[in-house]
Amino acid sequence: MTGPSAETTMQFLFALRSRGVTDARVLAAMEQIDRGRFVKGLFAERAYEDTPLPIACGQTISQPSVVGLMTQALQVRPRDTVLEVGTGSGYQAAILSKLARRVYTVERHKRLVRETGQLFRDLALTNVTAMLSDGSFGLPEQAPFDRIIVTAAAEDPPGPLLAQLKIGGIMVLPVGQSDAVQTLIRVTRTETGLDYDEILPVRFVPLLEGLGKDGA
Repeated sequence: MTGPSAETTMQFLFALRSRGVTDARVLAAMEQIDRGRFVKGLFAERAYEDTPLPIACGQTISQPSVVGLMTQALQVRPRDTVLEVGTGSGYQAAILSKLARRVYTVERHKRLVRETGQLFRDLALTNVTAMLSDGSFGLPEQAPFDRIIVTAAAEDPPGPLLAQLKIGGIMVLPVGQSDAVQTLIRVTRTETGLDYDEILPVRFVPLLEGLGKDGA
């Protein structure tokens, strides 16, 4: 399967830089991971545009610049273990796999877990594990994590996720009402508590409890 042309890749990276994605490691990871592999059907020809696109189960693949800014804010180090809540298309987890030692990604829709698991195998991303789980509870059996990223919006950072963050760890997530513009925040766990930074306004699907009803 052929990837994007050199010109398309150059335009893609230029769009990322122009929207504030400047971290060299993040840009390199996003250059290595072909977004076209994560967009299917009617929208495949738009894979390299800086726009969110629909995927299965009523979900979306986030626009690349938001993926880049979230990844940049997460400040992933090569030896980190990362938890992603909301696998979706698998694109964000694939990029994290190029930056971290280990990535666990949880998703409430069985179909997406199955499809992304196969895609990770096809791409030889051996340090990513996709699991069917209610992400609002995190993944206690693998905790604590150096980094946690949430790709769905909650009104507040979920307590179980905060509890699974190491001291010195960072969590990046959108917060706010699901029908309004949300804010992407970074939470850093310190010896004495939690520090919060606002990054940018965003719009994500809501973080829902329980497993999806797709049944497939």
